[in-house]
Amino acid sequence: MLLENKVVIVTGAASPRGIGKATAKALAAHGARVVVLDLRLEDAEQAARDLGEGHLGLACDVTDRSACDAAVQAALTKYDRIDGLINNAGITQPLRTLDIQAGNFDAVLDVNLRGTLYMSQAALPHMKARKGGSIVCMSSVSAQRGGGIFGGPHYSAAKAGVLGLAKAMAREFGGDNVRINSITPGLIQTDITGDKLTPEMRTEIIKGIPLGRLGDAADVANACLFLISDLSAYMTGITLDVNGGMLIH
Repeated sequence: MLLENKVVIVTGAASPRGIGKATAKALAAHGARVVVLDLRLEDAEQAARDLGEGHLGLACDVTDRSACDAAVQAALTKYDRIDGLINNAGITQPLRTLDIQAGNFDAVLDVNLRGTLYMSQAALPHMKARKGGSIVCMSSVSAQRGGGIFGGPHYSAAKAGVLGLAKAMAREFGGDNVRINSITPGLIQTDITGDKLTPEMRTEIIKGIPLGRLGDAADVANACLFLISDLSAYMTGITLDVNGGMLIH
């Protein structure tokens, strides 16, 4: 068991086919007690129950700093420790540059980038005091390629910001034995993408992926498991590509 008796928070983890829920399942399978965060309490609690006994579901809007602090405090009250944080919560919008309005920009930046900062700020003091912890920040291949299939330029900007934020935090908290890394998924089959790909689009996209398939949520979940666990104990500030080779094609 890679995570026996460890406590890990996963944001945005209630969507049935999402990366967050797949990650929560992978962590729980390796012994972690998982704190599932999502906007709706009912969804978060159900996702926690789906994992089995000993897990916790909480409502949390990651764009609200006080809500992030409250979620971390609730986890500490129940478990008295936090060993890991997966900053997974995110949204996307398929808009072109000239169509992006102020509200679009604010919404995408708030959830993807501000939410990553706020949740990290909430968890880091405890990790720093304990002299240990691991944070995984979810970016995207679109941050590296300058665009993706379903995300507009503001999404690419937000996810590029996540990479910079994670590296800066890794540098700052390395002396406290707190590791902070990023994952850049490619096109993953989730609730967000599932209904939007036509067979023709799927065929064309796969031509640009050396491994010849779209990613599954479990592919990203396993990368999260690796970075949260001690298997990656000498890694911080890295960007782990999980895209089937899409970036090099």
